Amino acid sequence: MKTIVITGATDGIGLETAKMLAKEGHHIIVHGRSESKLTALQNVLKDEFPQSNIDTVQADLSLFDEVSKLSNDIKQKTAHIDVLINNAGVFAMSDPKTVSGLDARFMVNTIAPYMLTMALKDNMSAQSRVVNVSSAAQAPVNFAALRGEVSLSDGAAYAQSKLAITMWTKFLGQRFKESGPKMVSVNPKSLLGSKMVKTAYGIAGGDLKLGAKIFVEAALSSRFANVSGEYFDNDHEMFAPPHPYANDAAHLATLIDEMDSIIASNT
Repeated sequence: MKTIVITGATDGIGLETAKMLAKEGHHIIVHGRSESKLTALQNVLKDEFPQSNIDTVQADLSLFDEVSKLSNDIKQKTAHIDVLINNAGVFAMSDPKTVSGLDARFMVNTIAPYMLTMALKDNMSAQSRVVNVSSAAQAPVNFAALRGEVSLSDGAAYAQSKLAITMWTKFLGQRFKESGPKMVSVNPKSLLGSKMVKTAYGIAGGDLKLGAKIFVEAALSSRFANVSGEYFDNDHEMFAPPHPYANDAAHLATLIDEMDSIIASNT
């Protein structure tokens, strides 16, 4: 039995992933922003999969203090984490500014999962895995926008934030190659039928189980046992190079420095 943390698990691919893993009897720690949705999810999973062990943790990932509290709450639930799936993400928002003055797309999609991963690193072993949710939508990062100094459209902010999480996955995957955890970023498949896709594009989208299946594979299968920051593109069902911008070591180092500075200024 593995202990698996899934952020953004009350909807979409995160929810389908939680169901698949609960069916296999793992200890699942599901995160969501809504306490009522978490309670409902916990009840559904326990009823449908009584062999599983389900815990819940609540946090708004746009708020630094709640991300910090989330890591502490997870540590209260378990001393060891086998898999962390950083799935939570946002696309379109009426007001994307956080209380810290940052763009919520960067905060939720890039900075919060980086904070959480670093906070939980010591609770993971060399065999543990971090699965970060990327996207086929990737664009070079405007560091002024990352700092909240420039406003971006929904599409631009999303694409940049998703390349940014792919970039820090690559950076940390190499840094922790020997000590662990193993790290991979995954595009689950374009235009799956999540609430995000329906809101952003006004289409029904594809079967969410296709995305959940690759997350489960990334979490547990031997195919992903020796990753060290690679990007997996499920549109083509293969490991693939990310946007060329991510291959520049200076860009990677700048991203880490910028995130560390933002976090230090807000915690």
